[in-house]
Amino acid sequence: MRVSDVMAILDQWAPLAYSEDFDNTGLLVGDASAEVRGIIVTLDTLEEVVDEAIAQKCNLIVSFHPIIFSGLKKITPQDYTTRSVRKAIKNDIAIFAIHTALDNAIFGVSATMAQALGLRNSRILMPKENVLTKLVTYIPQDSVAEVRDALFAAGGGAIGHYDHCNFEVLGTGRFRPTDQAKPAIGHIGQNHSGPEVQMSITFMAHLKTPVMDALKLAHPYEEVAYDLTNLPQTCSEIGMGMVGDLAQPMTPNAFMDLVKNAFNCGVIKYSKEYQNQIQRVAVLGGSGSFAIDRAKASKADCYLTADLKYHDFFKGEKDFLLADIGHYESEQHTKALIVNYLSKKITNFAPSLPPCKVILSKVNTNPISYYS
Repeated sequence: MRVSDVMAILDQWAPLAYSEDFDNTGLLVGDASAEVRGIIVTLDTLEEVVDEAIAQKCNLIVSFHPIIFSGLKKITPQDYTTRSVRKAIKNDIAIFAIHTALDNAIFGVSATMAQALGLRNSRILMPKENVLTKLVTYIPQDSVAEVRDALFAAGGGAIGHYDHCNFEVLGTGRFRPTDQAKPAIGHIGQNHSGPEVQMSITFMAHLKTPVMDALKLAHPYEEVAYDLTNLPQTCSEIGMGMVGDLAQPMTPNAFMDLVKNAFNCGVIKYSKEYQNQIQRVAVLGGSGSFAIDRAKASKADCYLTADLKYHDFFKGEKDFLLADIGHYESEQHTKALIVNYLSKKITNFAPSLPPCKVILSKVNTNPISYYS
């Protein structure tokens, strides 16, 4: 198994195409063609984690947060970032970051928070926009079934809980092959017209390459006519945060006890005005102040996230509780999530080969301590 194979397995779950624009996900250090001897999973790639990878004979670190967030101008041991990168390079250790790709996955970071709280009927809090693409193409009538099946097999035509979705209109196609053409239908220098089907089909943005490859491979024409349009609609399967319901309403104090136990919080910061019981809860791992208004709009009684600023807490109301449990605390279950996913998928990837070990890092990378 190579690094590129692990990357492909992770991309099936949390496609990098859905990373936020500000982020730096993907292979940050190393060679995608290198053979993987072992994988270690961490929230942050600190120097201690690289040391752990060396000791465990792992040459691939799958990190939630990217160790390189902006450009590096020098790789000298001047700070924690460059020390970690320098040591990884020196020891031929690859570093892959998944960050907001997993934040936007329906079974990703926020889903672990919802599960830890026992939320029911969970759904994405902020569905992502511009993740659907519409393909319109033109196919000779006799070849429609072959092209349609190829597009479906590549993942096209899946909308929510439905698949094999498309729309077709019969019309007339016209063209004239020039001297350099190799037409599948018609003759050089002669006008040709015949029945063609205009086919419309949508697909998720991360499937663009396989869908377009399937179209060009299955289509009989030398030059395939098509249009691609990015659609503004949201997708219920991709996006930030989750919102769901507790099995039973809880008093604020009982809910805080639940949160403290579920996330092993050193402290919980919360807005002070709330007076009602809590049943609907919105969650978002990491820095989540940008989603406060969306959490309110979801009719949540409480919004649980991290990195709220002083003035954010003024948005708490008598019927809306804001709670900040800490950045690390909100994402801590993510490591186990990645390990469980990779362990299962790698075992199925090549059952005839010796299994590639996937290890949960034991390094606590939380940079914050609490004094009590």
